[in-house]
Amino acid sequence: MSLSGPNRNPADCEPTYAEIQQIQLDRLQRVRNELKKRDYAACVLFDPTHMRYATGSRNMQVYSARNPARYAFIPAEGPVVVFEFGGCLHLAESLNTVDEVRPAKAISYYFCDSFLSNVTADWAAEIDDLVRKCGGGKRIAIESATSAAAFELQKLGYQVFDAQEPLERARCIKVPNELKMIRASLRATEAGVKLMESKLKPGISENELWSHLHQHVIATDGDYVETRLLSSGPRTNPWFQECSTRPIEAGDLVALDTDVVGRFGYYADFSRTFLCGEQAATRKQQELYKLAYEQVQTNMEMLKAGRSFKEYAELAWKIPDHYKANRYFALAHGVGMTGEYPYVVHREDIDALGYDGVFEAGMTICVESYIGHDEGGEGVKLEEQIYIHENGIELLSDYPFDPRLLPV
Repeated sequence: MSLSGPNRNPADCEPTYAEIQQIQLDRLQRVRNELKKRDYAACVLFDPTHMRYATGSRNMQVYSARNPARYAFIPAEGPVVVFEFGGCLHLAESLNTVDEVRPAKAISYYFCDSFLSNVTADWAAEIDDLVRKCGGGKRIAIESATSAAAFELQKLGYQVFDAQEPLERARCIKVPNELKMIRASLRATEAGVKLMESKLKPGISENELWSHLHQHVIATDGDYVETRLLSSGPRTNPWFQECSTRPIEAGDLVALDTDVVGRFGYYADFSRTFLCGEQAATRKQQELYKLAYEQVQTNMEMLKAGRSFKEYAELAWKIPDHYKANRYFALAHGVGMTGEYPYVVHREDIDALGYDGVFEAGMTICVESYIGHDEGGEGVKLEEQIYIHENGIELLSDYPFDPRLLPV
């Protein structure tokens, strides 16, 4: 399997205005195509990531993830309507994917108190009217809404389906030039990690170190960091210990997973492990790092279009016994505006907890590794972001490995 990249050509790492306009239209068409495959008349999207994918609209992304206060009506055929938070209608009016912007009906007790049932019924009636104007049909998909919203649509005779499936399938194959947005997000995040690494000195707390990446994300027009996955020394094993007030000491391993929703709303998702201080790495630290590096490199090479998830799991690097218990659950996963389909688990888990499918050209995939001994000690987290071409793969992430931990 041929490996190319990372692509550092500025023209391939920054979309033009015209390309952005076409990307938005192409993404919307992918959503419409997935609705048509399932004979859905329309979908109603509340998830702000799905809204941004389908329409390009961006507004209060974190707030909108927990409050059903803005949403988009996407018909299989017909006008797209964005329902914006009060006072925010102007934010979506210039989008080339949006035909109309209306004030949202916030279907939440927080906004409505005892009027919630009436507001939700009015919400469903408005959606019903839009469906009728687009040609009718009684199969509709929604996601991230309240259960009452689904019940109200059912009262109007609709079969209600989960919109996550068509949206995940739409998002998993990248449209032309979408990679330029992904690379732009990665290049900005890599610069942020470089800044953060430059601040890594004995005595700095995990939280303070992590804050430098957050600052850079905002300064470069990114959105937010989705997790708090930076840990040091004994807190690197097991993984998934959120960053803390712990002062980082000389000689500590410092492991992180970026999980940045960055420029253009795209996920920059790679992991690295650093060594704090000027001293040489210990033999044990180098051993852990070597294993993690081998796992990532081997599993990258196994990726190819047409390979099934189960075949990939069987061919994957074999985790030594003492590191199986603390393994990272995902072997690989899709990535776009956030983590997305597919989610591929290890051979030990795939029959009971996973599912099969096929890697396709056009997918962007993150290959994961975590190595931490089941008897304790430090751990190493590494991860790379990949694009699958018809006849090879392209390395998208572009951040060096620590030479003290991985000698040539």
